[in-house]
Amino acid sequence: MMKKYKLSDLFDLQMGKTPARNNPKYWEEGTNPWISIADMSSNGKYITTTKECITDRAISDTGIRPIFPGTVIMSFKLSIGKVARTTVKSYSNEAIMAFEIKDREPSQYTIDNDYAYYLLSALNFENIGNKAVMGKTLNKAILENTEVYVHPWDEQRRIISKLDKVIELIKLRTQQLSKLDELVKSRFVELFDDNVPTAKLGDVCRMINGDRGKNYPSGDDFVENGVPFVNAGHLQNRKVDFCDMNYITEEKFNLLSQGKMQEGDILYCLRGSLGKHGLVDFERGAVASSLVILRCNQEQVLPQFLLYALETPEIEVQLKAANNGSSQPNLSAASVKAYDIKLPTIEQQKQFVSFVEQTDKSKLAIQKSLEKLETLKKALMQKYFG
Repeated sequence: MMKKYKLSDLFDLQMGKTPARNNPKYWEEGTNPWISIADMSSNGKYITTTKECITDRAISDTGIRPIFPGTVIMSFKLSIGKVARTTVKSYSNEAIMAFEIKDREPSQYTIDNDYAYYLLSALNFENIGNKAVMGKTLNKAILENTEVYVHPWDEQRRIISKLDKVIELIKLRTQQLSKLDELVKSRFVELFDDNVPTAKLGDVCRMINGDRGKNYPSGDDFVENGVPFVNAGHLQNRKVDFCDMNYITEEKFNLLSQGKMQEGDILYCLRGSLGKHGLVDFERGAVASSLVILRCNQEQVLPQFLLYALETPEIEVQLKAANNGSSQPNLSAASVKAYDIKLPTIEQQKQFVSFVEQTDKSKLAIQKSLEKLETLKKALMQKYFG
Protein backbone atom coordinates (compact mmCIF):
# COMPACT_ATOMS: atom_id res chain seq x y z
CA MET A 1 0.00 0.00 0.00
CA MET A 2 1.35 3.44 -0.93
CA LYS A 3 1.60 6.20 1.65
CA LYS A 4 1.14 9.95 1.11
CA TYR A 5 3.76 12.51 2.20
CA LYS A 6 4.59 16.14 1.60
CA LEU A 7 8.00 16.57 0.02
CA SER A 8 9.07 18.43 3.16
CA ASP A 9 8.38 15.23 5.14
CA LEU A 10 10.90 13.37 3.02
CA PHE A 11 13.52 15.95 2.07
CA ASP A 12 15.41 19.02 3.21
CA LEU A 13 15.11 21.33 0.21
CA GLN A 14 18.21 23.40 -0.53
CA MET A 15 18.46 26.17 -3.13
CA GLY A 16 21.73 27.24 -4.75
CA LYS A 17 23.28 30.67 -5.36
CA THR A 18 25.18 32.54 -8.05
CA PRO A 19 28.32 34.27 -6.78
CA ALA A 20 28.79 37.82 -8.12
CA ARG A 21 29.78 37.60 -11.77
CA ASN A 22 31.82 40.80 -11.57
CA ASN A 23 34.18 39.36 -8.97
CA PRO A 24 36.94 37.37 -10.69
CA LYS A 25 38.05 35.93 -7.35
CA TYR A 26 34.83 33.89 -7.36
CA TRP A 27 35.30 32.37 -10.83
CA GLU A 28 38.86 32.45 -12.15
CA GLU A 29 40.62 29.10 -11.69
CA GLY A 30 37.65 27.76 -9.73
CA THR A 31 37.75 24.03 -9.00
CA ASN A 32 34.34 23.43 -7.37
CA PRO A 33 31.67 22.20 -9.86
CA TRP A 34 28.81 24.72 -10.14
CA ILE A 35 25.65 23.35 -11.80
CA SER A 36 23.34 25.34 -14.08
CA ILE A 37 20.23 24.20 -15.97
CA ALA A 38 22.36 23.91 -19.14
CA ASP A 39 24.45 21.25 -17.37
CA MET A 40 21.28 19.32 -16.54
CA SER A 41 20.26 19.35 -20.20
CA SER A 42 23.61 18.08 -21.47
CA ASN A 43 24.50 15.41 -18.89
CA GLY A 44 21.44 13.15 -18.64
CA LYS A 45 20.64 11.28 -15.42
CA TYR A 46 24.01 11.94 -13.78
CA ILE A 47 25.86 15.26 -13.68
CA THR A 48 29.41 14.30 -14.62
CA THR A 49 30.68 17.66 -15.89
CA THR A 50 29.80 21.34 -15.44
CA LYS A 51 30.57 24.26 -17.72
CA GLU A 52 31.66 26.41 -14.80
CA CYS A 53 33.40 26.02 -11.45
CA ILE A 54 33.61 28.40 -8.50
CA THR A 55 36.46 29.13 -6.11
CA ASP A 56 36.79 28.34 -2.41
CA ARG A 57 36.56 32.10 -1.83
CA ALA A 58 33.13 32.21 -3.50
CA ILE A 59 31.91 29.44 -1.20
CA SER A 60 33.14 31.07 1.99
CA ASP A 61 31.92 34.58 1.07
CA THR A 62 28.44 33.60 -0.14
CA GLY A 63 27.73 30.73 2.26
CA ILE A 64 26.52 28.57 -0.61
CA ARG A 65 25.91 25.06 0.68
CA PRO A 66 27.37 21.96 -0.94
CA ILE A 67 25.33 19.29 -2.70
CA PHE A 68 26.72 15.90 -1.78
CA PRO A 69 27.35 13.03 -4.23
CA GLY A 70 24.25 11.06 -5.19
CA THR A 71 21.78 13.82 -4.27
CA VAL A 72 18.78 14.40 -6.54
CA ILE A 73 18.49 17.92 -7.95
CA MET A 74 15.69 19.56 -9.94
CA SER A 75 15.29 22.79 -11.91
CA PHE A 76 12.33 24.77 -10.58
CA LYS A 77 12.47 28.09 -12.46
CA LEU A 78 11.68 28.70 -16.14
CA SER A 79 12.82 25.30 -17.41
CA ILE A 80 10.92 23.36 -14.77
CA GLY A 81 11.24 19.70 -13.87
CA LYS A 82 14.67 18.71 -15.20
CA VAL A 83 15.92 16.09 -12.74
CA ALA A 84 19.41 14.66 -12.29
CA ARG A 85 21.78 13.26 -9.68
CA THR A 86 25.18 14.55 -8.64
CA THR A 87 28.26 12.34 -8.79
CA VAL A 88 30.68 14.57 -6.87
CA LYS A 89 30.43 17.31 -4.24
CA SER A 90 28.91 20.23 -6.16
CA TYR A 91 27.18 23.60 -5.92
CA SER A 92 24.37 25.09 -8.02
CA ASN A 93 22.64 28.28 -9.04
CA GLU A 94 19.37 29.54 -7.56
CA ALA A 95 17.22 27.92 -10.27
CA ILE A 96 18.09 24.45 -8.97
CA MET A 97 16.81 22.77 -5.82
CA ALA A 98 18.65 19.94 -4.08
CA PHE A 99 16.55 17.29 -2.33
CA GLU A 100 18.49 15.91 0.63
CA ILE A 101 16.76 12.89 2.14
CA LYS A 102 15.92 13.46 5.79
CA ASP A 103 17.25 11.17 8.48
CA ARG A 104 14.23 9.15 9.54
CA GLU A 105 13.63 6.05 11.58
CA PRO A 106 13.87 3.02 9.26
CA SER A 107 10.46 1.91 8.04
CA GLN A 108 8.90 0.19 5.07
CA TYR A 109 8.48 3.67 3.50
CA THR A 110 12.12 4.77 3.84
CA ILE A 111 13.39 6.01 0.46
CA ASP A 112 16.80 6.45 -1.12
CA ASN A 113 18.13 8.59 -3.96
CA ASP A 114 17.55 5.93 -6.64
CA TYR A 115 13.82 5.96 -5.94
CA ALA A 116 13.75 9.72 -5.30
CA TYR A 117 15.12 10.35 -8.81
CA TYR A 118 12.15 8.61 -10.43
CA LEU A 119 9.63 9.98 -7.92
CA LEU A 120 10.66 13.59 -8.62
CA SER A 121 10.96 12.97 -12.39
CA ALA A 122 7.28 11.99 -12.41
CA LEU A 123 6.01 15.20 -10.78
CA ASN A 124 3.55 17.19 -12.90
CA PHE A 125 3.67 20.93 -12.26
CA GLU A 126 1.20 21.98 -14.96
CA ASN A 127 -1.43 23.10 -12.47
CA ILE A 128 0.77 24.61 -9.78
CA GLY A 129 3.40 27.31 -9.58
CA ASN A 130 3.57 31.01 -10.39
CA LYS A 131 3.50 32.59 -13.83
CA ALA A 132 6.59 34.77 -14.35
CA VAL A 133 7.31 37.13 -17.23
CA MET A 134 9.39 34.51 -19.05
CA GLY A 135 7.42 31.43 -18.02
CA LYS A 136 6.23 29.36 -15.07
CA THR A 137 8.23 29.30 -11.83
CA LEU A 138 7.97 27.44 -8.55
CA ASN A 139 9.21 28.40 -5.12
CA LYS A 140 10.47 26.47 -2.13
CA ALA A 141 7.17 26.66 -0.24
CA ILE A 142 5.21 25.22 -3.17
CA LEU A 143 7.66 22.36 -3.51
CA GLU A 144 7.71 21.61 0.21
CA ASN A 145 3.91 21.32 0.26
CA THR A 146 3.65 19.19 -2.87
CA GLU A 147 2.19 15.80 -1.97
CA VAL A 148 3.49 12.49 -3.32
CA TYR A 149 2.69 8.82 -2.82
CA VAL A 150 5.56 6.55 -1.79
CA HIS A 151 5.77 2.80 -2.38
CA PRO A 152 6.86 0.37 0.34
CA TRP A 153 10.61 -0.31 0.38
CA ASP A 154 10.52 -3.73 -1.33
CA GLU A 155 8.33 -2.37 -4.13
CA GLN A 156 10.68 0.60 -4.53
CA ARG A 157 13.55 -1.81 -5.22
CA ARG A 158 11.55 -3.61 -7.92
CA ILE A 159 10.58 -0.30 -9.55
CA ILE A 160 14.18 0.94 -9.53
CA SER A 161 15.42 -2.31 -11.07
CA LYS A 162 12.90 -2.17 -13.95
CA LEU A 163 13.38 1.52 -14.73
CA ASP A 164 17.17 1.36 -14.45
CA LYS A 165 17.25 -1.39 -17.08
CA VAL A 166 15.16 0.69 -19.49
CA ILE A 167 17.24 3.83 -18.84
CA GLU A 168 20.45 1.90 -19.49
CA LEU A 169 19.11 0.59 -22.80
CA ILE A 170 18.04 4.10 -23.82
CA LYS A 171 21.54 5.35 -23.02
CA LEU A 172 23.07 2.51 -25.08
CA ARG A 173 20.86 3.21 -28.12
CA THR A 174 21.64 6.93 -27.90
CA GLN A 175 25.36 6.19 -27.82
CA GLN A 176 25.00 3.91 -30.84
CA LEU A 177 23.33 6.71 -32.81
CA SER A 178 26.08 9.12 -31.82
CA LYS A 179 28.80 6.69 -32.88
CA LEU A 180 27.20 6.17 -36.29
CA ASP A 181 27.08 9.93 -36.76
CA GLU A 182 30.75 10.19 -35.88
CA LEU A 183 31.49 7.34 -38.31
CA VAL A 184 29.98 9.34 -41.19
CA LYS A 185 31.98 12.44 -40.27
CA SER A 186 35.16 10.38 -40.07
CA ARG A 187 34.40 8.89 -43.48
CA PHE A 188 34.03 12.39 -44.92
CA VAL A 189 37.44 13.44 -43.59
CA GLU A 190 38.98 10.20 -44.84
CA LEU A 191 37.63 10.60 -48.38
CA PHE A 192 38.05 14.33 -48.82
CA ASP A 193 41.44 15.54 -47.65
CA ASP A 194 43.14 18.89 -48.23
CA ASN A 195 43.92 17.99 -51.85
CA VAL A 196 40.25 18.12 -52.84
CA PRO A 197 39.37 21.20 -54.95
CA THR A 198 37.22 23.94 -53.40
CA ALA A 199 34.53 26.25 -54.74
CA LYS A 200 32.55 29.23 -53.49
CA LEU A 201 29.22 28.07 -52.11
CA GLY A 202 27.47 30.81 -54.09
CA ASP A 203 28.89 29.39 -57.32
CA VAL A 204 27.28 25.97 -56.82
CA CYS A 205 24.10 26.96 -54.95
CA ARG A 206 21.39 29.51 -55.45
CA MET A 207 20.62 31.51 -52.27
CA ILE A 208 16.97 32.34 -51.58
CA ASN A 209 16.05 34.58 -48.64
CA GLY A 210 12.73 34.51 -46.83
CA ASP A 211 10.10 37.10 -47.73
CA ARG A 212 10.64 39.97 -45.27
CA GLY A 213 8.01 42.29 -46.73
CA LYS A 214 4.42 43.13 -45.80
CA ASN A 215 3.24 39.56 -46.47
CA TYR A 216 5.56 38.01 -43.88
CA PRO A 217 3.39 35.66 -41.76
CA SER A 218 2.54 36.71 -38.20
CA GLY A 219 0.45 35.25 -35.37
CA ASP A 220 -3.00 35.45 -36.95
CA ASP A 221 -1.75 33.93 -40.21
CA PHE A 222 -0.92 30.56 -38.69
CA VAL A 223 -3.43 27.73 -39.05
CA GLU A 224 -3.76 24.15 -37.83
CA ASN A 225 -3.00 22.60 -41.23
CA GLY A 226 -1.62 24.00 -44.44
CA VAL A 227 1.77 24.82 -45.95
CA PRO A 228 4.74 24.37 -43.57
CA PHE A 229 6.38 27.60 -42.38
CA VAL A 230 9.80 26.59 -41.10
CA ASN A 231 11.99 28.42 -38.59
CA ALA A 232 15.39 27.59 -37.07
CA GLY A 233 13.81 25.66 -34.20
CA HIS A 234 12.50 23.08 -36.67
CA LEU A 235 16.00 22.15 -37.90
CA GLN A 236 17.08 19.03 -36.02
CA ASN A 237 19.67 16.39 -36.92
CA ARG A 238 20.07 17.70 -40.48
CA LYS A 239 16.34 17.41 -41.11
CA VAL A 240 13.17 19.46 -40.74
CA ASP A 241 11.34 18.30 -37.63
CA PHE A 242 7.56 18.64 -37.88
CA CYS A 243 7.00 18.66 -34.10
CA ASP A 244 5.41 22.05 -33.27
CA MET A 245 5.42 22.99 -36.95
CA ASN A 246 3.76 26.26 -38.00
CA TYR A 247 1.45 26.26 -41.00
CA ILE A 248 0.09 29.00 -43.27
CA THR A 249 -2.79 28.92 -45.72
CA GLU A 250 -2.42 28.31 -49.44
CA GLU A 251 -3.51 31.90 -50.03
CA LYS A 252 -0.82 33.30 -47.70
CA PHE A 253 1.82 31.09 -49.31
CA ASN A 254 0.90 32.39 -52.76
CA LEU A 255 1.31 35.99 -51.57
CA LEU A 256 4.96 35.42 -50.62
CA SER A 257 7.35 36.69 -53.27
CA GLN A 258 10.30 34.56 -52.12
CA GLY A 259 11.46 32.17 -49.43
CA LYS A 260 9.67 29.17 -50.96
CA MET A 261 11.47 25.86 -50.52
CA GLN A 262 11.23 22.65 -52.53
CA GLU A 263 12.34 19.07 -52.00
CA GLY A 264 16.13 18.76 -52.06
CA ASP A 265 16.82 22.26 -50.74
CA ILE A 266 18.97 22.85 -47.67
CA LEU A 267 17.82 25.38 -45.06
CA TYR A 268 20.61 27.29 -43.34
CA CYS A 269 20.34 29.45 -40.23
CA LEU A 270 21.57 33.06 -40.46
CA ARG A 271 20.51 34.33 -37.03
CA GLY A 272 20.70 32.87 -33.55
CA SER A 273 21.88 29.27 -33.97
CA LEU A 274 24.32 30.12 -36.75
CA GLY A 275 25.01 27.37 -39.26
CA LYS A 276 22.23 25.05 -38.11
CA HIS A 277 20.93 23.33 -41.22
CA GLY A 278 18.59 20.65 -42.53
CA LEU A 279 17.51 18.95 -45.74
CA VAL A 280 14.01 19.47 -47.12
CA ASP A 281 12.53 16.03 -47.78
CA PHE A 282 8.97 17.18 -48.50
CA GLU A 283 7.33 18.88 -51.44
CA ARG A 284 7.22 22.56 -50.45
CA GLY A 285 7.04 25.16 -47.72
CA ALA A 286 8.19 28.66 -46.74
CA VAL A 287 11.03 29.84 -44.51
CA ALA A 288 11.22 32.33 -41.67
CA SER A 289 13.51 35.34 -42.08
CA SER A 290 16.18 33.71 -39.90
CA LEU A 291 16.85 31.11 -42.62
CA VAL A 292 18.20 31.12 -46.15
CA ILE A 293 17.46 28.43 -48.73
CA LEU A 294 20.43 26.76 -50.45
CA ARG A 295 19.32 25.30 -53.78
CA CYS A 296 22.07 23.11 -55.16
CA ASN A 297 23.13 22.92 -58.78
CA GLN A 298 23.08 19.14 -58.65
CA GLU A 299 25.43 18.82 -61.62
CA GLN A 300 28.07 20.26 -59.27
CA VAL A 301 27.06 19.45 -55.71
CA LEU A 302 24.62 16.95 -54.19
CA PRO A 303 22.47 18.17 -51.27
CA GLN A 304 23.20 15.08 -49.17
CA PHE A 305 26.94 15.73 -49.61
CA LEU A 306 26.60 19.44 -48.82
CA LEU A 307 24.88 18.66 -45.50
CA TYR A 308 28.19 17.26 -44.22
CA ALA A 309 30.44 19.66 -46.12
CA LEU A 310 28.81 22.46 -44.12
CA GLU A 311 30.00 20.83 -40.86
CA THR A 312 33.74 20.74 -41.55
CA PRO A 313 36.20 22.64 -39.33
CA GLU A 314 37.04 24.84 -42.32
CA ILE A 315 33.44 26.03 -42.58
CA GLU A 316 33.29 26.57 -38.82
CA VAL A 317 36.26 28.94 -39.06
CA GLN A 318 34.63 30.86 -41.92
CA LEU A 319 31.32 31.05 -40.04
CA LYS A 320 32.97 32.58 -36.98
CA ALA A 321 34.81 35.09 -39.13
CA ALA A 322 31.58 36.08 -40.91
CA ASN A 323 29.58 36.62 -37.69
CA ASN A 324 29.05 40.37 -37.46
CA GLY A 325 29.69 40.40 -33.71
CA SER A 326 26.43 42.04 -32.65
CA SER A 327 24.60 41.06 -29.46
CA GLN A 328 22.69 38.45 -31.47
CA PRO A 329 24.79 36.19 -33.71
CA ASN A 330 24.09 37.16 -37.30
CA LEU A 331 25.25 36.16 -40.79
CA SER A 332 24.47 37.72 -44.13
CA ALA A 333 23.53 35.62 -47.14
CA ALA A 334 26.45 37.27 -48.94
CA SER A 335 28.93 35.97 -46.36
CA VAL A 336 27.51 32.44 -46.70
CA LYS A 337 27.82 32.70 -50.48
CA ALA A 338 31.53 33.37 -50.01
CA TYR A 339 32.18 30.13 -48.08
CA ASP A 340 34.92 28.00 -49.61
CA ILE A 341 33.64 24.41 -49.59
CA LYS A 342 35.31 21.16 -50.58
CA LEU A 343 34.04 20.06 -53.97
CA PRO A 344 35.07 16.56 -55.07
CA THR A 345 33.74 15.07 -58.29
CA ILE A 346 30.07 14.08 -58.50
CA GLU A 347 31.11 10.42 -58.59
CA GLN A 348 33.05 10.83 -55.35
CA GLN A 349 30.07 12.64 -53.81
CA LYS A 350 27.78 9.79 -54.86
CA GLN A 351 30.05 7.26 -53.17
CA PHE A 352 29.89 9.24 -49.94
CA VAL A 353 26.11 9.65 -50.19
CA SER A 354 25.76 5.88 -50.69
CA PHE A 355 27.75 5.31 -47.50
CA VAL A 356 25.50 7.78 -45.64
CA GLU A 357 22.38 6.02 -46.91
CA GLN A 358 23.62 2.64 -45.66
CA THR A 359 24.46 4.15 -42.30
CA ASP A 360 21.04 5.80 -42.15
CA LYS A 361 19.41 2.37 -42.46
CA SER A 362 21.24 1.25 -39.33
CA LYS A 363 20.33 4.51 -37.59
CA LEU A 364 16.67 4.03 -38.49
CA ALA A 365 16.58 0.59 -36.87
CA ILE A 366 18.23 1.93 -33.73
CA GLN A 367 15.90 4.95 -33.69
CA LYS A 368 12.85 2.70 -33.83
CA SER A 369 14.21 0.67 -30.92
CA LEU A 370 14.88 3.89 -29.01
CA GLU A 371 11.33 5.13 -29.59
CA LYS A 372 9.92 1.85 -28.27
CA LEU A 373 12.10 2.14 -25.17
CA GLU A 374 10.98 5.73 -24.58
CA THR A 375 7.35 4.60 -24.87
CA LEU A 376 8.00 1.78 -22.41
CA LYS A 377 9.65 4.19 -19.97
CA LYS A 378 6.64 6.55 -20.11
CA ALA A 379 4.26 3.64 -19.56
CA LEU A 380 6.20 2.39 -16.55
CA MET A 381 6.44 5.89 -15.05
CA GLN A 382 2.68 6.29 -15.49
CA LYS A 383 2.05 2.89 -13.94
CA TYR A 384 4.19 3.53 -10.88
CA PHE A 385 3.74 7.27 -10.32
CA GLY A 386 0.81 8.42 -12.45
